Amino acid sequence: MLSRFQSRWRVWKVLLQPGRREGRAMACLLEAPLRVSVLSEVTATSRHYVDRLFDPDPQKVLQGVIDMKNAVIGNNKQKANLIVLGAVPRLLYLLQQSSSSAELRAECAVVLGSLAMGTENNIKSLVDCHIIPALLQGLLCLDLVFIEACLRCLRTVFVSSVTPVQLLYTDHTVIPHLMSLLSRSQRTQEYVTQIFSHCCKTPEHQTVLFNHGAIQNIAPLLTSLSYKVRMQALKCFSVLAYENTQVSMTLVNVLVDGELLCQVLVQMMQRDKPIEMQLTAAKCLTYMCRAGAIGTDDNCIVLKTLPCLVRMCSKDRLLEERVEGAETLAYLIEPDVELQRIASVTDHLVAMLADYFKYPSSVSAITDIKRLDHDLKHAHELRQAAFKLYASLGSNDEDVRKKITETENMMDRIVSGLSESSIKVRLAAVRCLHSLSRSVQQLRTSFHDHAVWKPLMKLLQNAPDEVLIMASSTLCNLLLEFSPSKEPILESGVIELLCSLTQSDSPALRVNGIWALMNMAFQADQKVKVEIMRALGTEQLFRLFSDPDTNVLMKTLGLLRNLLSTRPHIDQIMSSHGKQIMQAVTLILEGEHSIEVKEQTLCILANIADGNTAKELIMTNDDMLQKVKYYMGHSNVKLQLAATFCISNLVWNEENGSQERQDKLREMGFVDILHKLTQASDSNLSDRAKTAMQQYLA
Repeated sequence: MLSRFQSRWRVWKVLLQPGRREGRAMACLLEAPLRVSVLSEVTATSRHYVDRLFDPDPQKVLQGVIDMKNAVIGNNKQKANLIVLGAVPRLLYLLQQSSSSAELRAECAVVLGSLAMGTENNIKSLVDCHIIPALLQGLLCLDLVFIEACLRCLRTVFVSSVTPVQLLYTDHTVIPHLMSLLSRSQRTQEYVTQIFSHCCKTPEHQTVLFNHGAIQNIAPLLTSLSYKVRMQALKCFSVLAYENTQVSMTLVNVLVDGELLCQVLVQMMQRDKPIEMQLTAAKCLTYMCRAGAIGTDDNCIVLKTLPCLVRMCSKDRLLEERVEGAETLAYLIEPDVELQRIASVTDHLVAMLADYFKYPSSVSAITDIKRLDHDLKHAHELRQAAFKLYASLGSNDEDVRKKITETENMMDRIVSGLSESSIKVRLAAVRCLHSLSRSVQQLRTSFHDHAVWKPLMKLLQNAPDEVLIMASSTLCNLLLEFSPSKEPILESGVIELLCSLTQSDSPALRVNGIWALMNMAFQADQKVKVEIMRALGTEQLFRLFSDPDTNVLMKTLGLLRNLLSTRPHIDQIMSSHGKQIMQAVTLILEGEHSIEVKEQTLCILANIADGNTAKELIMTNDDMLQKVKYYMGHSNVKLQLAATFCISNLVWNEENGSQERQDKLREMGFVDILHKLTQASDSNLSDRAKTAMQQYLA
């Protein structure tokens, strides 16, 4: 590892020799626009600090670094000046020189850490100067004070959102070396775990840390005498467990000082513990539960985690705590009906969330002006969190949905949320609307009274895919036949919009576009059906029939089935598009598709067979009749039943030409098959076969 770092840094040592001072400012500069404004304010004092770094007397250099450290504390302008004047490359050079004293190297790391605590531009400049590899190289030193200073600086750099976390994983020897430093001191434990928790962003990162023994190395830190170490270890476990079954299943069985981790986490959620600890422990258990390692009916979830998260939503908590509490609770209860029910009746949660929209109020208890300013800038995060939690609470239970919509001005708040400037708030608001739209009662009342379809349609005109997916899902529900919003939506010219969604690269948008059209076509007037076929076009219909996503195919079949209902509609559509539709049916019945897909296709054929003139497209197609015959003898009852329905419609004796159709089908052996099916063990199938046989006897 040492030789690799040394070779990597040879070129930097050439650039930064003491005798080449004229190049020092060129090695690390801020972005040009900022540089111009900052340079105009550079003072002689700042230059003096940098000049002292080049003094030939090592003791004077050390004193210069110490004075620089004292000068930059809490002074962002001074930090920016020193970066522009080239202090960073020189500090890095001194930090890496084996000839530098241990004290000088440590003080250089401290100053670099202080510079990193400035603005985001400072961090970018430091990263551009390759500070991270230099500090990682420093960790190979044996001096503990220097190691701690390097780790503290690395921690500060990696905590920033502008630092590419992948830099920690570039060299595969870094993570195991960081793990080995956990045993050195409380400070190394705090800094290393904090670095891990901020740099664990993907499943790949989780796997790397897990495979290098993160769990067994970090678990003992949960009993550390240092609160900071305990908290960072807890945060590390939280990010490791998030949506990771392997990690979560391992954590469940971890013993911490003889106790199971879950029991330790429950103790950390007690009311007398710091809020930060309660919240992080609750997040850890939430993630383990969602990953399947803990049951949703486990007492540690129902009686401890859920109530703890509800407490975090209280108005006496800080804004960040309320946001994190609500979002974590939303995530915990999202897939579980019983947890949603319990949460809805815990501490008046539904009413408590209404306060999220009034914060900070005119009578706010906040006396700290900085805190008030912060909260005003971040109040939208509260609204976003409230919408998310309302969405989870109302996703299944009708009574909970009713309670939400009856909360003061709730529907107005959702409608306002759909047009907020923050994309995250808009997404959360439409998620909430989607959750409530699953209620027949709400579609008929609140949704109609507040004309929510109008802002929803506006949202669909121009939005990112994630918002479009949720908005179009909601629109699907508003287009159900019992929704009063269906008619005004139809009149707004939505068909073209939905047809354009079916051409999206996103499978979810294609599904939603075709799903909405399917709902629109259900029991629709002939005019609407004709317009759908015109706007969609047979070419696009064929593309959807060959879509690789099964959900798209199923919804397309559902659309066609709804279009081909009511005899005049069946005959009209088949007279215009019959040839193409029959080709599509043939392709699907001959293809490698699931039982569900083929069942839907046979049901479409049964609908065609119910038309007055359309049925001739089947009767004159012997190949299609042979396919129906094959499926009547299939091993799957659903396919047999759908195929038998088709024949039953063809032989129905109350319709013109029934005798000729019956004779042809008798000659092809259908009567014998029907006779056998009357003895089928499935009652629905035998009844349908008997009904078809009766047509021959009438």
